[in-house]
Amino acid sequence: MVRGIPNHLASLKAEGKKPSPTTSPEDASMHNGIFHEYNTTAPKSSSIHELFSLKHRTAIVSGAGAGIGFEVARALAEAGANVAIWYHSNKDAIDKAAAIEKEFGVKARAYQVDVTSASAVKDAIEAQVSEFNNRLDIFVANAGIPWTQGRMIDGELSHYHNVVSTDLDSVFYCARAAGEVWRRQYTASASKTLQNYSGGSFVATASMSGHIANIPQLQSAYNAAKAGVIHLVRSLAVEWVKFARANSVSPGYMNTEISNFIPPETKAIWRGKIPMGREGEPGELKGAYLYLASDASSYTTGTDIRADGGYTAV
Repeated sequence: MVRGIPNHLASLKAEGKKPSPTTSPEDASMHNGIFHEYNTTAPKSSSIHELFSLKHRTAIVSGAGAGIGFEVARALAEAGANVAIWYHSNKDAIDKAAAIEKEFGVKARAYQVDVTSASAVKDAIEAQVSEFNNRLDIFVANAGIPWTQGRMIDGELSHYHNVVSTDLDSVFYCARAAGEVWRRQYTASASKTLQNYSGGSFVATASMSGHIANIPQLQSAYNAAKAGVIHLVRSLAVEWVKFARANSVSPGYMNTEISNFIPPETKAIWRGKIPMGREGEPGELKGAYLYLASDASSYTTGTDIRADGGYTAV
């Protein structure tokens, strides 16, 4: 190993040869199953203010019309990012984006996007990259729906397909389209031409349900989908190491509209299983997402952050 130069590249150099220009960043991170040294570099600044700053960056947040997604979008804007908010049917997102833009002095827009359509996701990302200064820095895949039909044997297959399509497939589609942009920006040396660019950051909303089986409610399909999200992100962290980081956040029971269908007596049982004794508020997750989106987490990839009030600690 020549310091900073992988063995196979060093041998090519010694022979007067150059690596193939068609070698993808994914393939260039390792040789024969061994990672190369210095696939990444540390941020130049150690200032907390600069590490958490998202100034000049572009972020897209899906499922951001309300709840966790909206709070995350607002937090990224407060840190300086221009933000594209994706919503499914909640048109209040349009006014919310305008309010974010006015409050934080960044560009914020809302778009209705069908995240269960790979083509719709790709078209939306490409269009918004063009609209937002020809760059993408952060993608938060937050769109999701609950399983509401109890026992899996008795649940409708159409409901299963809808849950998996929204909670897992959409994350894959978003990652695929965003990753294509980040790979393109990497190969175009965007780090030298885009201000404050340090590679992509993909953050998916998983769930503590990807770690445990919830009781007393039964939701096997949802649990399986969220476990899939966690492992997808781990795998992407390895695959994308040259050009993007990939992480997830696993919220516990949160005080959002996604659980409005749950009876109060069931929620009381939940609280009895949470050391903190309460559901979380969406705003309590902002710090985790901001950390993963920013350079403060430059050495963090393939990680899942549990924010569950201690539920999975018991």
